[in-house]
Amino acid sequence: MTVRAVQVIGAADVIAYHSARHGRSIARAIAAEHLRADHIEEALVYPVTTESTDHPGGYRGALDEFYESAAARLAAHLDAGRTVAVISEGDPLFYGSYQHMHKRLADRYRTEVIPGVTSISAAAARLGRPLAEADEVLTILPGTLPEEELTARLAATDTAVVMKLGRTFPTVRRAMERAGRLPEAHYVERATMSGERTEKLADIDAETVPYFAVTVVPSRIASAAPETDPEPGTGEVVVVGTGPAGPLWLTPESRGALAAAEDLVGYTTYLDRVPQRPGQRRHGSDNKVESERAELALDLARRGRRVAVVSGGDPGVFAMATAVLEVAAQDPYRSIPVRVLPGVTAANAAAARAGAPLGHDYAVISLSDRLKPWEVIAERLHAAAGADLALALYNPGSRSRTWQVGKARELLLEHRAPDTPVILARDIGGPEESVRTVRLTDLDPHQVDMRTLLIVGSSQTQAVRRDDGTESVWTPRRYPEN
Repeated sequence: MTVRAVQVIGAADVIAYHSARHGRSIARAIAAEHLRADHIEEALVYPVTTESTDHPGGYRGALDEFYESAAARLAAHLDAGRTVAVISEGDPLFYGSYQHMHKRLADRYRTEVIPGVTSISAAAARLGRPLAEADEVLTILPGTLPEEELTARLAATDTAVVMKLGRTFPTVRRAMERAGRLPEAHYVERATMSGERTEKLADIDAETVPYFAVTVVPSRIASAAPETDPEPGTGEVVVVGTGPAGPLWLTPESRGALAAAEDLVGYTTYLDRVPQRPGQRRHGSDNKVESERAELALDLARRGRRVAVVSGGDPGVFAMATAVLEVAAQDPYRSIPVRVLPGVTAANAAAARAGAPLGHDYAVISLSDRLKPWEVIAERLHAAAGADLALALYNPGSRSRTWQVGKARELLLEHRAPDTPVILARDIGGPEESVRTVRLTDLDPHQVDMRTLLIVGSSQTQAVRRDDGTESVWTPRRYPEN
């Protein structure tokens, strides 16, 4: 308890506290030595906790009625000129029962809220492990969240505390395991109180877990052991897609994999999108050495390192997943675990900015002839255009490739009307983002570079200017029968 809390309790006329129907109050037990014989005590006993109720308003209705009644009892003391101290374990405005009194009384009576030490701070102190260091992000989660939500948030954050365990413990443990955080997680029960227990979360029997317990995933930076030679065979390679731009396009699973990696391997431009983390090694390279990057990543993993290969967009779409898997298929690397995590690919990002031009069947084609002959590209463009598919065209042009867009336009005009909508999406998600729609016949190759993605509509694609001046492009899901 804080010094100020002790002072307020000593000066109060009325001491109020919440409890379940068994009548035992943790808050009262904590403050017991500071209570006087002449204190008026108001025990605010919940009518329900987790069980069902026959209240006409259901569980929420029963609680709302209780809060109104409890507030009215405290208001009667306040109207009589008495000072009321509502005591709450932890901090009164952090998942605390007091907040329901505050919402009903603080606008009518002079109120002072005394901050307290939360179970989170107490748990970290008992573990002797920092919660967060440097730029790490701490996420606090109630165990009552759905398992999928818990898993996603645990995978995405640096450090975490999950509260409200008890009956939620099996769900929380599964979420920790699915997010890959179970080995890091600690369990703290009744921190700083009698019956305190701290263990590794993986060792806890679910049947023994009370509500007043938390699980802590502490700072990775602070927990990092001095660098030693890893054990051969314990490493893995995870191929991660960062999306077309910055953190907003990164999935929670990918964010977690990047944070957990000991080594990051990738094209320097993509590595620059990943925040620097103490203890991580970064291996940047040029964008034309994909096989060499893959081999480096697998060699590191073979030596026991956890490696993330960083790719733009989705790693499986014209990106690094293929290069890694090709090298991993060779004899020296076949035993190395390789995982590929999906990302937001440029076609989907560009389509979303424009509307829904890929709302029906579509094809994805790269116009780069660096790894395949132009004749193959032309044949595929003919086939896709002839089938009346919308097209997402990757790698349309660069400083050394200036004629492919013009050739593609000529070829497509053999199958499409001149006014077919074409979306020029450049630097989607980046500081120079632009999205324009032109007619196919007006497509200017000089306005296309390597940071541009083209989406060419089908015969059914619509482009409509809206009242606010923006243009929406979409391809109907229903196709004409004739």
